Amino acid sequence: MNGPDYSHEQAAILGGARFVAGVDEVGRGPLAGPVTAAAVILDVTCIPEGLNDSKKLTAKRRDVLAAQIMASCDWAVGHATVDEIDELNILRASHLAMCRAIAGLRQRPCLALIDGNMLPRGLDLPGRAVVKGDALSLSIAAASIIAKMLRDRIMVDLAQQHPGYGWEVNAGYPTPAHRQALLDLGITPHHRRSFAPVHNILCKPQTASC
Repeated sequence: MNGPDYSHEQAAILGGARFVAGVDEVGRGPLAGPVTAAAVILDVTCIPEGLNDSKKLTAKRRDVLAAQIMASCDWAVGHATVDEIDELNILRASHLAMCRAIAGLRQRPCLALIDGNMLPRGLDLPGRAVVKGDALSLSIAAASIIAKMLRDRIMVDLAQQHPGYGWEVNAGYPTPAHRQALLDLGITPHHRRSFAPVHNILCKPQTASC
């Protein structure tokens, strides 16, 4: 299967769009940490080679590409906190992070290509949902790389503050080691209390109130 290309962006540009942003988020599945989104407007004259869905790249390759994207493109990142995830739900929090990323761009996009099958409620400009967009659109792939790299860095920093959960390697995802650490070490302020594995631990002492 071929990698992402510039056809979605090119179609929008031919339709009159001047700036087209790709938007993607990372961190819906973890039990801990924020959800992070990035927005990227590529410079068509210097698109880094090898852009792809961040999950298909090694960490070393992601870092190299992220540096190239940051040096040559208009990009921004947005986060939604654990409290916002627990209050809104993970989907709405992801969309909030996406809107924050778009708002951080230097240029206002004429169109936002959003990874997934739904546009954020708070999107205040034209958008197009692209299912599996990080494997189809170069701009969305670039956003996935930036979001993944920066969120991983956040989790490494949090791992130093809360050792034992393995966040430096599992990025907060519910690996067996992370689940066991929850039982052994307890819940930190960075855990998502609305997520079942965390919620169930919180409710064990007072089952009747949960």
